Amino acid sequence: MNNNPFQNDLLSTLACVLMCVLSFQRAPILPIDENLRNLIIDTPGESLQYAVIEGTVKSIGEPMRSHFFKDTLGVLQRFMFQEPRLQWNSLVVRRTWMTEVNDRVVYQRASMVPFVLVGSDETTVRVQEPFHAPGDYMGTVHEKFHHSVSTFGDIMGQNITGVKPKDFLEIEKMLKVGTTLTGVDELIIDKDGTMSLRAPTNGAEYLLSLRDFSHVKEKALSSTFWWKFGFGVCALAGVAVLSWVGFRFYRHLKALRRQEQERREYERLMAEALNATGLQDGQDNQPDNTCVICLNQPRNCVLLYCGHVCCCFRCYQALPQPRCPVCRQAIIRVVPLYQTWGAS
Repeated sequence: MNNNPFQNDLLSTLACVLMCVLSFQRAPILPIDENLRNLIIDTPGESLQYAVIEGTVKSIGEPMRSHFFKDTLGVLQRFMFQEPRLQWNSLVVRRTWMTEVNDRVVYQRASMVPFVLVGSDETTVRVQEPFHAPGDYMGTVHEKFHHSVSTFGDIMGQNITGVKPKDFLEIEKMLKVGTTLTGVDELIIDKDGTMSLRAPTNGAEYLLSLRDFSHVKEKALSSTFWWKFGFGVCALAGVAVLSWVGFRFYRHLKALRRQEQERREYERLMAEALNATGLQDGQDNQPDNTCVICLNQPRNCVLLYCGHVCCCFRCYQALPQPRCPVCRQAIIRVVPLYQTWGAS
């Protein structure tokens, strides 16, 4: 069972993106008129799970006015103070403020008045909870920089943290009355008989946009392509890691099998040599013939192809790399050595 949270989040996000794109492709584009009401009523549950409508924004009641332009009327308004920040550029020898980081929102206020989308025959569809929809569906009506003065303590703190605030940015955004708005959401009939646009209950994305549906669909398909590309890269990276681990494990098993074969071959040749001489193993353990590694066992093997006789077979097998302890040449083969010491 896979319990990797990162992989689970990636798969769930990709599935969500694919579901949204599939919903876009299947979503019908419906005009706002009386036929739309009849279509919703005839649908089981009196609800169209995912549909595309486009209409003109009109407020229900008195619209809001811009704080800076009294003639600008809207139904959605967001006022915020942002603090653009710079970060030390560590790629150069002389430290400079060059790399921009995410703006910090110092203050934000959002407000709205109820509004509808008006069709060609004055049929209306009310938009519910528009702030729950992601994306930028409000236009910027005011933007101004306010210069900030840094004290000595602020400068010291900036050098310590590596982040330097720029000027404060004052922004006002509004969804103006009379703007053409595209909604890709769920259409229902409220209890009072009003047609409403709300967030889909099937988990699809609630979308409002100032662009037409063709642009929205193209953007969604582009997003899906990059998600698929990223998922493919992660999958290839995972396959590469698994292949590398498998290859290392295979080499480890191969080395163990080779050592076991060498041990058996060595024991066989040693047994044949002892049987031929009729002596017991260990009778040739002279003080000047001990292993240079363990200083206990006799030197009982020849390292080929350098030909050095310097260690016992057990120490040879314990070498971290198959190289001669004397000359550091690669060891290709090991043969047993049996020496008979005559009486002086």
